[in-house]
Amino acid sequence: MIIKVHELESEIEFVADINDQKDCLMSQDPTQDNPGALWFNIDIPKGHTLRAGDRVRITIEKL
Repeated sequence: MIIKVHELESEIEFVADINDQKDCLMSQDPTQDNPGALWFNIDIPKGHTLRAGDRVRITIEKL
């Protein structure tokens, strides 16, 4: 049974080059003053074609 825990839509602020095999997509609350703000840092394989400014949807599921 798969349980959807949360879904987040956000703009990618930065794509970091981690190594030859992966990058890291980042979106962070710049102030950290808003306790309700959600952000992400997610490593993904190279070849994704994503860049700063692209909007993404991240779904967290419990398997």
